[in-house]
Amino acid sequence: MNSKYEGYSRIMKTYGIVIVFFIIVIALSPDYGEEFGIISVCPAAFLLFYVFYTKRILESLMLGGLLGFLMAHKGGFFSPLSDAFLEIMMDEDIAWLFIVCGLMGSIIALIEKAGGAFAFGDWVSKRAKTGRAALVWTYILAVVMFIDDYLACLTLGASMTPITDRYKQPREMLAYVVDSTAAPICVLVPISTWAIFIGNLMEQHGLAPDGQGVIYFIKTIPYNFYAWAAMTITLLVVIGIVPKVGPMKRAYQRVAETGQLAPPGSEKIDMRAGEDFYVPENPKLATFFLPIICLVAATIFFEVDMQKGVITTCAFIFIYYVGTGIMSPEEYMDLFIKGIKNMLFPLFMVVLAYFFASACDQIAFIDFVIDVGMRFMSPAMLPLVIFITFGITEFVMGISWGMYVIAMPIVIPLATALGANPFIAVGAVCSAGVWGSHICFYSDATILTSSACGCDNFRHAITQLPYGAMGMTLSVIAFTIAGTMSV
Repeated sequence: MNSKYEGYSRIMKTYGIVIVFFIIVIALSPDYGEEFGIISVCPAAFLLFYVFYTKRILESLMLGGLLGFLMAHKGGFFSPLSDAFLEIMMDEDIAWLFIVCGLMGSIIALIEKAGGAFAFGDWVSKRAKTGRAALVWTYILAVVMFIDDYLACLTLGASMTPITDRYKQPREMLAYVVDSTAAPICVLVPISTWAIFIGNLMEQHGLAPDGQGVIYFIKTIPYNFYAWAAMTITLLVVIGIVPKVGPMKRAYQRVAETGQLAPPGSEKIDMRAGEDFYVPENPKLATFFLPIICLVAATIFFEVDMQKGVITTCAFIFIYYVGTGIMSPEEYMDLFIKGIKNMLFPLFMVVLAYFFASACDQIAFIDFVIDVGMRFMSPAMLPLVIFITFGITEFVMGISWGMYVIAMPIVIPLATALGANPFIAVGAVCSAGVWGSHICFYSDATILTSSACGCDNFRHAITQLPYGAMGMTLSVIAFTIAGTMSV
């Protein structure tokens, strides 16, 4: 009873402090439309503090977003807040995310029930005799699935978790390997959804002629320094040259002492929480590889359109599984819906990340960060300033492609006006997006990887953070040198 009272008392004190902080910040905020200046940092600062204090990301995003709308609109905040949620749910990117990730959840559920995941695990285990070998295979397969980071995160996370569990590898380690190879490989390969998207932005803003976006994107690949660093560091960690440090080292200690593979609280985000791993009577490897091959081939066929790829794959699985008697049409539909349900929690978290980003937009947080960054601008410093400025922006906002839409119309003409190399500048934007997403607790990549690997997203982000810092340090050095040599 005393323990329950102490817990209640702690909650009341916490929210009391939050209310007082909100009142002070709102009182100091100017009227909507006026310049907020440095006070626009308050929601982001509150979010980071609250996340570390409570380890609760949903509440942190909600409260941080609420603070932003209260600062912008004072007592009239409710209608703009309601409108923001409506706009988010009607946004084309969110609709795409729900379709692609929801159907990816269906594909994973169907493959598991068909015995594909079990057969794949058996196939890998014959080639991977140790935990380190299983992680090496994860790295190799992530490189093979270069077409899209969501494909790599969800497919590899779901299929490799039982295998790395068998070898007593912490879920945090698997999540790190998956996350740190998924997006980086996408910005280093010209045939990927990222390359198509960024190349299109380069066309829109005059850096590439119409129809030549991907060709010009290739010129930025040598300057995607964070992506190169992340891929290299991840491999060195997997093979043991770079040691486990900080929270990752403690994750290994937890497994050794308690046998607990997933950190506490992981069941909330785990897309297979509460389910036993299905063991089929006659597992066939084709039930895994044929749908994945179809997914990659269809995505490429439809000009690297992931949405058309997942829809085509769902149709292929129906014809293949039902036609060969692996499952009935009714069972297919039950699993199809179940897979979508498994993705609802992580998708809801992404929606809240967009809500927080919308709140930051209400008080011109991005404008403030960019304005501060521009004060240090020169042709030699341009790549470094871009990397740091937009890396911070991505870390706070948590939506990498949204950040690219904001950054490209600023960076491309700025590089041209300063006489700097625009391809280094675009490479810095790409690097900033990947870096900021990696170290963000609520970015889409962090959330989806955590869901597929069955690892609490806060623990995934915090164990990945030291390696992200290593990659950031190497990138800072590389962009400083590249900027100086390009002048």
